[in-house]
Amino acid sequence: MTGIKTTGEKKLMLFSGRAHPELAEEVAHKLGVGIVPTKAFDFANGEIYVRYQESARGADCFLIQSHTAPINKWIMEQLIMIDALKRASARSITVIVPFYGYARQDKKHRGREPISARMVADLMKTAGADRILTVDLHTDQIQGFFDGPVDHLFALPILADYVGAKVDRSKLTVVSPDAGRVRVADRWCDRLGAPLAIVHKRRDKDIANQVTVHEVVGEVKGRVCVLVDDMIDTGGTICAAADALFAHGAEDVIVTATHGVLSGPAADRLKNSKVSEFVFTDTLPDPGALELDKITVLSIAPTIANAVREVFEDGSVTSLFEEQ
Repeated sequence: MTGIKTTGEKKLMLFSGRAHPELAEEVAHKLGVGIVPTKAFDFANGEIYVRYQESARGADCFLIQSHTAPINKWIMEQLIMIDALKRASARSITVIVPFYGYARQDKKHRGREPISARMVADLMKTAGADRILTVDLHTDQIQGFFDGPVDHLFALPILADYVGAKVDRSKLTVVSPDAGRVRVADRWCDRLGAPLAIVHKRRDKDIANQVTVHEVVGEVKGRVCVLVDDMIDTGGTICAAADALFAHGAEDVIVTATHGVLSGPAADRLKNSKVSEFVFTDTLPDPGALELDKITVLSIAPTIANAVREVFEDGSVTSLFEEQ
C-alpha cells in the first residue's frame, strides 16, 4: 500500500479579532466551542502583531471581525489574521464580517472615485480568505466583488418579528427611507402583512451625510410607521425621513437598522428625534449612544452561529432564510 490514511475528521476552529469580542464570545457559546487563544497587540508605531496559541493545521477556520471604528485598524488586523492562518496551514479560512467596511463605496458616482468595497474584497482574497460570511450588505452587488463564495445573511427575521410582536399589525405601514431600500421593505411587507410607503429624498453630492427629504409616497396618516434601513451612521437621513412621516400625519415611527454605526452627532439626533424606538442588531459594538432608553439592541449571534454550522457541515445557508 502506498500513501497514508487519515481519519478524515473535520475540525472547526473559531478565531476573533479585537474589534468586537462580545459578539465573538456569544457566537462561540451558540456553537458550543471556545475561541482560539490569540496573542495580539500594537507596537509603539501602530503596527499590529498576531500569533495564535494553538495549531490551525488542517482545520476549517472561522475568523470573526466587525469593521467598527477605528475601521482601518480593524480591517488591517483582520488581513493580518487571515495571513497568519494561511501560513499556519489552515484547511479553509472563512472570514465572518458582521459589518462590512466601505460597503457604501460600491460604485462610482462621479469620475476619479474609487470602488473601495471591491478593494476590501480583493485584499481579503489576496490575504488568503476562501469565503466571506457577512450580514446585510449595503448593496447585494458587493457579493460579486469577492472571487469565492459569499454567504449573505439577513437580520430581517429578527428585526421584523420583534416589531411585529409589539405593534398592532392592522395599523402598521413599512416605510423605505429611499428608493434603494424598496426591495428590502417589500420583504418586510410580506412578512408582516403590511402596506408599503416610500420617502423620496435627494442627497447633496458635494456634502457628505446631507439629505433633503422631498415627499412621502403612500398612506401614512394615522399609521404606525416602521422605517427599515441597513445602517444608521450620523442619523441625519433617518431622522429627516421620520420628520417627513410625522409631517404627513404618522401616529408613531419606529426605526430599525441592522448596523448601528452611530457616528458623530448621531446620539444627539436620536435623542432629540420624535421616533419612539430605534432597533438595531449587535453587528457593531456599543458606541456609547446606545445608553439612550429608546434604543433596543437584538442579538445577531444565533444567525451567525447557525450559518457557520451550515458552512462547516456542508449544509445550506440559504435554507436558513427560505421562509422569507
